[in-house]
Amino acid sequence: MIMVRESYQELKGRYETFFLPNLQLRILLGKFTSIQMIMNKRFSLPIFFVLLNLNVMAEDNFAQQTIDLGVVVTDLEKSLKFYKEIVGFSEREGFDVTGKFPKQVGLTDGAPLSIRVLTLGEEEAATKLKLMQVDGKKPTRTIKQPFIHTVSGFSYLTIFVKDVDQVLARAKKYGYEPYAKSPQTLPEGLPQDICLLMLKDPDGNFVEIVGPNTADLKKK
Repeated sequence: MIMVRESYQELKGRYETFFLPNLQLRILLGKFTSIQMIMNKRFSLPIFFVLLNLNVMAEDNFAQQTIDLGVVVTDLEKSLKFYKEIVGFSEREGFDVTGKFPKQVGLTDGAPLSIRVLTLGEEEAATKLKLMQVDGKKPTRTIKQPFIHTVSGFSYLTIFVKDVDQVLARAKKYGYEPYAKSPQTLPEGLPQDICLLMLKDPDGNFVEIVGPNTADLKKK
């Protein structure tokens, strides 16, 4: 068994030289933070290759590692204002889905779709939030949801930000108040310098804003 004594950065650089095209390896190096224990300690090269081989074998069928989320709204312009002006999404070019396709795949009762696409940032792989207002044969119903467990299914969005106070100020500017008694510092056992601000969008959907404690919470 060959034993090596290298720093984390040296080892990372050595294997990225040979396996740079393998994104999975780079993810592996990022996730196995304990690999930093290599510094000033011995490390088994064969064990590293075992981890490498397991990672390659575990390749999945996903073309990308983000998901798109479609949200049907009752007032498109009001929802766009909420997600863009308050939460901070950017808008990209949208698209239409017309003809027989929406009904053939079960999206609508035959009504066409005009989809507005919002993203978290400008990167190509950024998460996409697709907003649409559908003129169906029956009007879209909204359900009062006081808690996330009131109805089953997808219940909330979680948006991680650098400045919760900034979002809170914009929310109040546009007439949206924090939901319940939020924001609150995360519960014991989780990082105590992070808080959760709960907002509700124009249709009553829960939107979690997670980031550093607000100025008021830091005073407590």
